[in-house]
Amino acid sequence: MTLPPDRPSPTASAASLVFDALRKAIIEGELEEGTPLRQDDIARQFNTSRIPVREAISRLEEKGLASSQRFKGAVVAGLDMDEMREIFDYRALIEPEVIRRAVPHMDQKILAEAKSFFRELDETSDPIPWGDLNRAFHESLYRASGMPFHEDAIDKAMDRVDRYLRAALIRSGNMAKSNAEHLAIWQACADGDADRAAELTRTHITQACETLLQNRAAAD
Repeated sequence: MTLPPDRPSPTASAASLVFDALRKAIIEGELEEGTPLRQDDIARQFNTSRIPVREAISRLEEKGLASSQRFKGAVVAGLDMDEMREIFDYRALIEPEVIRRAVPHMDQKILAEAKSFFRELDETSDPIPWGDLNRAFHESLYRASGMPFHEDAIDKAMDRVDRYLRAALIRSGNMAKSNAEHLAIWQACADGDADRAAELTRTHITQACETLLQNRAAAD
């Protein structure tokens, strides 16, 4: 994991910098599940004390990205297949409703922003930027819903499964299929068809879940 060598600037707290770096490393799969999060080592890498590191790890635990184990301390948290399915079932319930609420409020600026993310998605074969762009695409469409609580819940759910989705994309090579689904969702939004956008979003999520579970089972 590459961490900034310099002391955090006064404009951002050390705890936030540590949290953001660890969260990114976990989501992108650089820190695998079960990896110990040793406070002394992390503090040295950030040139800071253990206090902000402890706070950052506590925030990771709140997001389900880290867990404390007896005699081992904090480690990168993992998910079993039942937990993964539950998270995707949850997403399949709320994300279609969020986009359904969003469609009537989408203007050309929102649609253009989402389309720009889609174009970048379609041009990359690297799962790291693809994962970031995938989230940006969906978030840009959901933002018009005016449902920030739901959006925050979706973001937290994605934090839990994002690293597994990226790994599944590498194994399955399904980025082109997923991008075609993104385009269909965008087109439904552009057409003002809220019900179709919701149904396509639900199908997109459930199919991603099946791909992930199949790849996880094969990896195990």
